[in-house]
Amino acid sequence: MHATSVGSLPGRDMPGALGFVLGSFQHAWLPELPARGVGADMVGRTAAMLDGLDVDLQAQGWRLGSAGIDHGRAKGLLRHDLDDLEEAAQHFTDVVTLTLAGPWTMAACLELPRGNKVLDDPGARRDLAESLALGASSLLAEMRRRLPAITWRAQLDEPLLPAVLAGSVPTASGFGRLRAVDRPQVSELLGRVTAALREQVDQVALHGCAGWRGLGGVDTDLLGRSGVDVLGLDLALLEGSDWDRLGPWLESGRGLRLGAAQTARADQLTSTDQVVDRCLAALRPLGMDPHVLERGLSLSTACGLAGWSTGAAAAQLEQLLAAVDLLGEQLAR
Repeated sequence: MHATSVGSLPGRDMPGALGFVLGSFQHAWLPELPARGVGADMVGRTAAMLDGLDVDLQAQGWRLGSAGIDHGRAKGLLRHDLDDLEEAAQHFTDVVTLTLAGPWTMAACLELPRGNKVLDDPGARRDLAESLALGASSLLAEMRRRLPAITWRAQLDEPLLPAVLAGSVPTASGFGRLRAVDRPQVSELLGRVTAALREQVDQVALHGCAGWRGLGGVDTDLLGRSGVDVLGLDLALLEGSDWDRLGPWLESGRGLRLGAAQTARADQLTSTDQVVDRCLAALRPLGMDPHVLERGLSLSTACGLAGWSTGAAAAQLEQLLAAVDLLGEQLAR
């Protein structure tokens, strides 16, 4: 069992953020620092990874088309971040995860040149997924060459995946909703991206901080067929129908990352004891083998910490780290 986090941190100081992450976590990650502005957010950073597709930032958000100054800025930020990571991680020999928005969240966020969303065009969303797969895989191959002592992993952030499946993603105008995408289509494109990532990493995680209410619980069958190894979910949103699926998921040898430290209220810490108590309340009724939980379980914040102060974010992550050993002791009893 280990602790990690899921992406964003406060502030604008990437070397400082990396120093904290690499100095505190054996399972580290390249953080996002959205406070730096355009291109530093999840969608902007992922757009900078696309291969053969250009974007520009419009009033409504990112749009496919000709490359604009904002796309150039996003690419520049990503390049600087990778350089900072290489410098900071020269003596790091554990795990680093590259996080990026998944193909369905990107399709729900990006617009086509004519104004409708990529999600509404099957051909466009297929092109987007292929571009993302190629670009992210190439980037990971580069980082493996630059930092060969590190064990590289990938995480797809898919906060909008349940909305894609439920047909609740707003149209570009905001007055309607895009029709739901069939689950086989969702699995196919997600699988193309995970397959490309798996050429460079030994594990692909999918993180989503939205609940699956109304969809029959988190669809572990779909995600397993799509090549996902680890699911990262907000503990507070998990219901009985979710746990009915997550128990077998863990027993199959896959991983579950519980977002046990809440992040919705900035600077409101979840203490070590609260993290442990929340996890035990959810896990003990399952009656699972403690060895299965020890092997497959990890802890994280529920979502990113970009809206927090730097000191409070660091304190929350330290509380999370302290919870790992205590939770392991309690589960073994």
